[in-house]
This record gives sequence, C-alpha cells and structure tokens, in this order.
Amino acid sequence: YLDEGSLWLQVTMPPGITLDKASQMAGELRRATREFPEVAYIVTQTGRNDDGTDPWTVSHIEASVGLHPYASWKSGMTKQDLIAKLDARYRQIPGLSVGFMQPMIDGVQDKLSGAHTDLVVKIYGENFDELRRIAGEVVATLEKVPGAADVAIDQEPPLPNLKIDVDRAAAARYGINANDISDLITTGIGGAAIGQVFVGEKSYGLTVRFPESVRNNPEAIAALVLSAPGGAKVPLAQVATIRTVSGESTITREGARRHLTVKLNPRRRDLSAVLADAQQAIDRDVKFDPQRYQLVWGGQFENLERAQARLALILPMTLGLMFLLLFAEFGNLRQPALVLGVVPLATLGGLAALHLRGMTLNVSSAVGFIALFGVAVLNGVLMIAQINRLRAQEGHPLREAVIEGARSRIRPVLVTATVAALGLTPAMLAHGLGSDVQRPLATVVVGGLVTATLLTLLLLPALYQLIETRAEANEQRRTRQDTEAPGLGPQETVA
Repeated sequence: YLDEGSLWLQVTMPPGITLDKASQMAGELRRATREFPEVAYIVTQTGRNDDGTDPWTVSHIEASVGLHPYASWKSGMTKQDLIAKLDARYRQIPGLSVGFMQPMIDGVQDKLSGAHTDLVVKIYGENFDELRRIAGEVVATLEKVPGAADVAIDQEPPLPNLKIDVDRAAAARYGINANDISDLITTGIGGAAIGQVFVGEKSYGLTVRFPESVRNNPEAIAALVLSAPGGAKVPLAQVATIRTVSGESTITREGARRHLTVKLNPRRRDLSAVLADAQQAIDRDVKFDPQRYQLVWGGQFENLERAQARLALILPMTLGLMFLLLFAEFGNLRQPALVLGVVPLATLGGLAALHLRGMTLNVSSAVGFIALFGVAVLNGVLMIAQINRLRAQEGHPLREAVIEGARSRIRPVLVTATVAALGLTPAMLAHGLGSDVQRPLATVVVGGLVTATLLTLLLLPALYQLIETRAEANEQRRTRQDTEAPGLGPQETVA
C-alpha cells in the first residue's frame, strides 16, 4: 500500500462491558500508546462511529494514531517495528484485542469486504452455533500460519440475554393471560412513553420504567408482581421461567445469507504467501459440511486477483507488440526472437534485487519488470542494428561485424543503463510517504539493468554470431540445392 504515515486501530473489549469501564480501558490504551516517542498523538472513539455506518457497541474502540516524520525516528526503526512493539504493549492490557490498519485503507477495506483488515474469510450458513464453531476453528488454524496477524472474528461474540418463557397453564390457573405478562415486561424493562415535558421551546419525551437495579437483576425481575382478576398478587416467577441465555447481538447477512467473518492482516510476509498457506491450512484442518456451509475469501485478495488477471493480459500483449515492431525493423523472425529471448534472463537481476531487499513480487514490481523489458529490448536493438549495418553497408564479415558492433555499442548501452539506474536510485532508496509504491518498481529496474546490460554486451553478440552462422549455412545449403538439376545424380550439375 501507500504508506499514510499514520495508524488506525480497531480495538475490541469484552462484550457487555459498561461505558465507564470502556472509557477507562480507552484511557489505558491512550497512555500505553503515548509511551512510544514515534507517536505524535492518539484520538479514541468508543462505540458507534459518527457516521453510523458500523453498529458498534461500547465494547469497540476506533483510534487514530499520528506518527512523527520518519526522519526523526531512531536509526533503523521502521513502521513495522513500531507496530510490533505496540502490539506487544497492548497485549499487556487485559481484555484488549487490537488490529492495525491505516485510515484511508481501513475505509477502502470496509467498503470492499465489510471488514477492517487486508484479508477476510466469510463463512456462510444458517445455524449460528455451527457458524461459531467453524469460525473458531478457522481462527485457531490461522493463528498458526506464519505472517498472519490480528486474527479474530469480526462480529461481536454472543451476549447474555434474559429469556422469559410464559407458563400458560400456570398463568391460566391464576386467571392471568400472556398479554398481561408481556405488558409488565415491556413497560417495566423496555419503558413506556407517557407524555412530554416542555422546557422553554423544547419538548422532551417522558418514559417510565423500572430502575436499573431491577432491570439488570434476574431475581428482582422474577419478584415482580402481577395482579390476578380476584385481587391476588402473583410473583412473575410463578407464571414464567426466567433464565439467562447466550445470544447473538448482531446478525450479519450478505446476499440474504447469514455469515460470520474471520479477519487477518499479513505482517512481515507478502499477502499472496500468507493467503496460500492459510488456504492450505484451512482445507486441511477445518471440517464442515460443504453442502450447508461455504467459506469465501475476500478483502485485498480480491484486488490482488484482479491485478494479476490484468497483468496476465498486459504482459503478453506488451511482448507481442514488441515482437511485431522488431519484426518490422529487422525483416526476419530470428533476430526479434533473439532480442526477446534475452529479456527473461534480464529479469534475474530484478528478482535478485527484490530478494536482497526483502521485497515481494507485487503490482508495483510487475510494472517495474515491464519497464525493464523496454530498456533491455532497446539495448538489444542498438546492438543488433549496429552489427547489421556493419555487415550490410560496410561489408564486414560476420565475426568482424560482431566484434566491431559490440565494441562500438558499449558506450551507448552503458549510458542508457546508467542514466536509467541513476534516475531511479533515489526512488529505490526513499523511505518517505508514498515510497512503498515506488521502491519495488525502482528496485526491479535498477537490479535488472545490471544483468540486462551484461547480457546485452556479452551474451547477445555471441548468440547473434551463433544464430547468423547457422542461418548462413542454411542459406548456402538451400542455394546448392536450388542449383542442382532435377533428376540428375549427386555429382552431375547443369552446365
């Protein structure tokens, strides 16, 4: 991604936590974050966000963390190092689970996959108990995958609910119907609007309900009194069963299908490698009925697939267009094939440079390879065109033309490669905002130019002489065959 120079934290706390306790833990999060000198500020928001797009409860915190300019950081300290240290510090706060993103990317991922991480696994099905079981196994499996971080279920865990089952037979014995019980619970716990209060020009709704000490106490609710038709006072516990059960606080659907989402971020490994290992581990370790439940990958993985599909189309088209232009220039197939045949070898330098710098093959580096192909082909054309000119216009024999052509093209080839390498070196070494996109591209081109230049100056002339020698021999053989008269013996020729 483009480095935004900041962090965006998605923090979850135990479900059912009170607002006071959530505010206290948010304060602990802020104090822990400010312990690091690289952090400029931190702002937290508890519960539902301002635009209302995420129905978070008070057990969720979003935090914006601003960072000082990287130039002011301790030598050798990187953003990934800071994330690792922050993660270790947050783990010391009981009850906190923290995921790391960037502000703009977080919004993009939310719109793309409905989650706030680079990768997600969406588990579709109808039975929430089974969905929770599968999601738990997926989380346990992904936590063992190297490079998988911030692994968690995106939806909040089940919350305790008070379930009241009316015993209709018992209620009938007292002459109490189910509606009387429903009215008591609805009014006493949910509240009933009884009027309005006017303060100046403003009006406020007036609602009556039981105090919080009753609403949150199952024993107090069980002791609520109902009035029977005969005037008897009947406790609610006599006509209903009251128990605490666990239930989903949020039911998410996509395409009218229930689903749970397991989220994760790749860290210190490229996305494609983490994805491949994660898919293999889930296929091996997570068991479920594929007829009733489906696992679908999403997130940045979808962007990766689209980019790979485009590159799979663009690269062959680019090479094909190069071949047509070279064929129009040289007038034969062997010399364009020779120039393009050196291109794959030139990629070795780009791949080696990526490996040495700990980078991965991504969209940016793929664009760098396309640029490298262009420079490698240009140098090859300079070399072969000069050798062809020496043979055609000055009448040099093949070997002399190859030697003289290679010698005379040393300076143009070196100048072309040097100018390109020097121009891209600042981008290759940059560490400011936006450099994450530039570095892989520049690294591929600079590293690839080293091998491309050596191959153009050393290997290409040798291959040219080999191919043209065989071409001349084949041409001479065809000429002799054409001069032989049909039907005559091998020693007879036409006078």
